[in-house]
Formats: sequence, C-alpha cells, structure tokens
Amino acid sequence: MTQDTPSSFDERPSKSQLKREMHALQALGEQIIAMTPAERARFPLSEDMLAAVEETSRIRSHEGRRRHMQYVGKLMRREDLGAIQAVFDEIEQENRRRDLAFHRLEKWRDRLIDDGDEAVEAFIADYPDVDRQALRQLIRNARSERERGKPPANARKLFKLIRDTAGI
Repeated sequence: MTQDTPSSFDERPSKSQLKREMHALQALGEQIIAMTPAERARFPLSEDMLAAVEETSRIRSHEGRRRHMQYVGKLMRREDLGAIQAVFDEIEQENRRRDLAFHRLEKWRDRLIDDGDEAVEAFIADYPDVDRQALRQLIRNARSERERGKPPANARKLFKLIRDTAGI
C-alpha cells in the first residue's frame, strides 16, 4: 500500500481551482457571445464552438441558458485560448486608439469654440480640406448656444464635421 505524500496532492489542481478555471472559461465564452457577428468572425473558433455560440440566441429559459453556458465553458477548454486572447487584445487596442482619437477631436471642438480665429486657423492648417464656411458657422452657433444655456446641438454638429474631416 502506497502512502500519499503532500507533494503528490500538489501536482493536480484543487477542485476549487478547477471550478475557478471553468467559470473563467464560461465568462470568456459569454464575452464572445456578447460580441457582434463581425467581431466574432475574427476569432479562431472551432465549428462546435461556433454552433454553440449561435445556439445561445435561441435559448430562452434561464436554467437552459445556465446549462448551455456550462457547455460553452466545456467547449472553450478545447479552443486555442492564446489566439483568442490575442484577438481580444487586438480589439481592445483598436477601441483604445479610437477613444484617443475621439478625445483629440473633442479637444479640437472645445478649442475651436473657446479660442476663436487662432484655433480656426490652426485647424485649417492641419485639415486644409475642411469646409471653412460650415466650420465658422457651426462655431458661431455653438458659442451662441453655450452663452444662452441651450442644449449643444451645434456643438455636436461641429464635432461631426471635425470627425468627418479627420476621417474617423
């Protein structure tokens, strides 16, 4: 009869650790399910996983969905998690870049409204293709709205013009 040594128990993960890993895989599956079909198409998923993801939208019962998510977690064990994580990281980087670009455009909008002609000339120097007349009109209207305490409809239109001009 062999006796189990403490080191032999350390070699395999505990039941709690296995449950944590399974819940993490289920959460990863839920993130994939929550994405748009175009985003989902970027992931290297097996046919079984794609079928399970598509099946999720047809499940209405709470208990049925819970069981299905357990199945999705089980399928996730067979997927290439490194490649899936790489796609998630890529999407996150794209979102971060888009957010930074939007922040830059918001700063331009605020600068154009606050600083006047000096900012307009700087913007035109950076974006020579801008419709100058529309730009100046929207800046005037946005200032007027701000002074009168009205909702920023023209500021939004100005932002849209800046965004379209910048090509974002």
